[in-house]
This record gives sequence, structure tokens and C-alpha cells, in this order.
Amino acid sequence: MRSIWNGAISFGLVSIPIKLMNATESHSISFRQIHLDDGGRIRYRKVCELEDTEVETSEIGKAYEEADGTLIPITDEDLAALPLPTARTIEIVAFVPADRIDPLQMDTAYYLSANGVPATKPYVLLREALKRSKKVAVAKFALRGRERLGMLRVVDDVIAMHGLLWPDEIRATDDVAPDDGVTVRDKELDLADALMDTLGGVDLDTLHDDYREAVEELITAKAEGHEAPAAPAEKDGGKVLDLMAALEKSVSAAKQSRGADGEGDGDAEVHPLPAGRSGSRRSARTAPKEVGGKKSTSTAKKTTAKKTAAKTTAKTAAKTATKKTPARKSTTKSTTKSTNKTAAQTSTGSSAKSSGSSTGSRTAAKKTAAAKKTSAKKTTAARKKASA
Repeated sequence: MRSIWNGAISFGLVSIPIKLMNATESHSISFRQIHLDDGGRIRYRKVCELEDTEVETSEIGKAYEEADGTLIPITDEDLAALPLPTARTIEIVAFVPADRIDPLQMDTAYYLSANGVPATKPYVLLREALKRSKKVAVAKFALRGRERLGMLRVVDDVIAMHGLLWPDEIRATDDVAPDDGVTVRDKELDLADALMDTLGGVDLDTLHDDYREAVEELITAKAEGHEAPAAPAEKDGGKVLDLMAALEKSVSAAKQSRGADGEGDGDAEVHPLPAGRSGSRRSARTAPKEVGGKKSTSTAKKTTAKKTAAKTTAKTAAKTATKKTPARKSTTKSTTKSTNKTAAQTSTGSSAKSSGSSTGSRTAAKKTAAAKKTSAKKTTAARKKASA
């Protein structure tokens, strides 16, 4: 940091040599004026009105202008000759509680640094005294051609000084306050308190200048030859149509915002599943059984087809035997009855077992095949006897 003023703190009979430095800095973006036709830089030049010529800084002095336009020259020697005890001194005049200082009076802030090794001990003494007393020092000092009021306090391990406006520089609020006839209900105050509690606190270190960032993005885009970023949609104006509705809506929005950030409190709610959703789960679980049932049905169809084929064979054999001889007819009838009986038993057992599992179906198929072979053997024997 660069020192902008050297002097001393006057603390009773104690003098503390110090250097004054700016405690703050401006990050605002400044612009230059240009000529729109050709982009040329516009500059202000100091010109003497009588001679209409530009003059150097060394040729410029000070003057006070009276109401009628008369100029009274004032030199630096005139100002230096004034009996001003605070010209090079920060003179402490009182120690008061911090809440006695109205923040409305606070102006520019400075850091005070001990100027040299001899100043270190009295500097630390004043700093520790301010810490222990929990008070601030009110002082007078002169800077940039005028006497000012200041407040000294401790920031970390450094003595800081805030320039204060003089009490007569603070304007009255009589013309600014609203009418006294307006009243606020307790319910409205309760909602306002709820909104304040919901919004909670904020870490000031996380706050930043959104407008400055937008200006920087605009400058970067133009410097790279890109289009300017699109302007964000404007929010609705701050018209208050219904104070209660506005407060309730604000509280609700603040609660939702805190909930979205993971800061909301409250117990989780357990909702029962709808009947349709539960039924679908049961259907999904029973789906494999339905597939198995379809397989058993197809197996039963195959078994039925086999039974039909056996019946057809038996009937054909019976017709053939009838044409040749009466004895063969009798034998064929008994064979057909036996075959039909066996097929019926097989069909009953197969149907009962096929509804339970595919294993029963395979067993029924085996029995049907065995009955078919038996029937074929008996038919052959009958044919032999008829021929004999």
C-alpha cells in the first residue's frame, strides 16, 4: 500500500508517528469519451479563458469565487500560515462507545501504520487500550485542504480510521419520512418477522458485483469480435397490490429456496402406494406362471392330437375287419373298446397332470404311445386269426 499522508496521532502527551493509507479500493469500471464519427479520444484541456490558450499545471493556482463571480486568489503559503493544529496531526478528542457513532456519518476508511521503530510501542499501547475498553476514539485531522472528523477503531491488529461527516453535513429526515397516518397490523408484522427468519443470515464474503461482471463479459465479447450477451429478462416491478399476499408469497418462496439448497428442515412424509401400482407389481410377479400355463396348454393340445390319431387308426381297422368277416368285426369292436377306454383314461390323466406341470404332460404322452402300440398289436393278431 502506498502512503497518502504522513503525520502523528496525538494521544494526550503521547505522539505516535504514523502513515495513512487507503483501506478500500474501487473496482468500478471506468470509460473514456470518444468521438462517435471516427472513434477519436475526447480529452479535457485546461484553457485560460482570457488568452484562449492551453496552460500547464505549474501555471494553475487556487481562487475562491464569490456570489457575483469575483475570484479571490488563495496561495499555498496563505493556507500554510493558518493556525491549524491538526494540519499534520490526528488529534484524539474523546473515547466513546461504538454505538454512539451513527453509520450515516461514516465516510472513507484508512489504515494507520506505525512510522518507524520508535512508533511501534505507543502504537501497540493505543491499539490494546482500544481493544480492552471496547470503545472508539473520536479525532480531528486535516487532509486535502480541510479539517475533518475521524473515528479510530481496531481491525484485526491494525488501527483503522473512518472519516466522519460533520454533524451539520447530515441532512434532516423530515421531508423523507412517510405520513404518520399509516398503521401496520400485528399479523403483517408477524409475517414480516417470519420472512426475516426464513431468509436468515448471509456470508458477506460471498456477495459480489453482478453488474461489474456483466460489463466485463460485454467488454471481453466485443474485444474478441463476438456478439454482446443477450440481456436478461426484466423482473416485474415492485408494485405492492396486496401487502398480506405479497408477504405470504415471499415467505413461501424463501422456504422453497432454502429447501432447494438443502437447508430446509422437517420430517420426511411417507406416502402409501396406489392400488394400481401395487396390482401391477403382483401382475409382474405372476407373469412367469402365465407363461408356464401357456406351455402346458400347448402340450395338452399335442396330446389331444395324438389321441385323435389313435382313434382314427382304430376306426379304420374296424371298418376293414367288418368288410372281410363277421368274426373280425367282433374282434375289432372289442379292440376298439379297449383302445377307446385306454385313450380315455390316458386323456383324463394327461389333462389332470398337464394343468399342474409339464412333467405330467410328458408322462401322458408316453402312456398314449404305449396304448397305441398295444392297439396295433391286437389289431395285427385279429387280422391273423381272421385269415386263418
